[in-house]
Amino acid sequence: MSQIVSRKYLLPFILVASLFFCWGFAHSILDILNKHFQDLLQISKADSADVQLVLYGGYFIMAIPAGMIIRRWGYKAGVLTGLLLYGLGALLFVPGEQMMSFHFFLLCLFIIGCGLTCLETAANPYVTVLGEADTATSRLNLAQSLNGLGWIVGPLVGGLIVFGEDGSVALPYAVIGVAVLVIAAVFSRMKLPEIVEETTTQTQGQARLMRSTAFVFGLVALFCYVAAQTGVNSFFVNYATEVSAMNKSQAALLLSFGGMGLFLVGRLLGSWLMKYIRAGRLLLLCAIGATLCMLFVIYGGIIGLVALILTYLFESIMFPTIFAMALQGLNSFATKRGSSYLIMMIVGGAVAPKAMGYLGETNMAIGFIVPLVCYLVIGAYAKRIG
Repeated sequence: MSQIVSRKYLLPFILVASLFFCWGFAHSILDILNKHFQDLLQISKADSADVQLVLYGGYFIMAIPAGMIIRRWGYKAGVLTGLLLYGLGALLFVPGEQMMSFHFFLLCLFIIGCGLTCLETAANPYVTVLGEADTATSRLNLAQSLNGLGWIVGPLVGGLIVFGEDGSVALPYAVIGVAVLVIAAVFSRMKLPEIVEETTTQTQGQARLMRSTAFVFGLVALFCYVAAQTGVNSFFVNYATEVSAMNKSQAALLLSFGGMGLFLVGRLLGSWLMKYIRAGRLLLLCAIGATLCMLFVIYGGIIGLVALILTYLFESIMFPTIFAMALQGLNSFATKRGSSYLIMMIVGGAVAPKAMGYLGETNMAIGFIVPLVCYLVIGAYAKRIG
């Protein structure tokens, strides 16, 4: 098999892969805000899910403009636009904490969501084309491993600072906001290769997308994956505190080192396993594992909490694998346009937490019916396409 990353593209791959940490952190620290705002502002589980609604809603609104930026000015412009929006939204948390307005916090998260949209729309497909086509899925899973590291750091920081004695939600966002703007300054001076493939007309590229079963079904599968992942993350702390004697800080640390730790291990392990197992087959096995875990979660108790933690291992490879499988075999235009449509499907993260909040208002375990259904759809996609 070809090298996952060739020497020719090694430096660009490292630079772009580093961005995956940034949005992993942004998503995972978001998951402790639900419980924080429930207690601080005395709002319901369903209302706290507006945190996910606005951030993932930003993906839906910004995906097409992000794709237009990339097609017109290239991947580097998409990355820089994303970093600037991300940094701005994060720094606005500082005045937001003084105002203590839930709606202002939602505005900050919406801006961050728009920035993350640009980053993901540019970085995900860029990584897939930095090398041979037959190693695209492994390459994206490898890059997503840094994303997994960000998922660990987010809840850890949130548990220690947001749930700590200081209780400051602005501090971690201020630090990451400054860091992201510094990264943007570095990126603006870097020369990244623009991948040029066969040319095609807009009509031909659009038609090619719509004729691809892997792409069209991939849209549905990716929507379901983000819905499931976001739902599981958003109410992990609620579930853990309801079925055990642990407090919020302990639950956040369990999410960081337990759930997100397995998520990172799964990304690394998945990238290696794909040298020997077809991506579609591995995706199917993981979908089956996640489905079984959800059945135990719905059952409840400590066994449900263990199953909830194990879910992170099974879902770890799902996003990059579905993304790469959906774009496989497409040309340059179709890849850039298709990436925009796939990123729009991240809006699934806005839908699931709201539904889970309503279903689990009195018993959080019932709310996990939503990710259960999502994992079944992903299994069907893996069976059909893989």
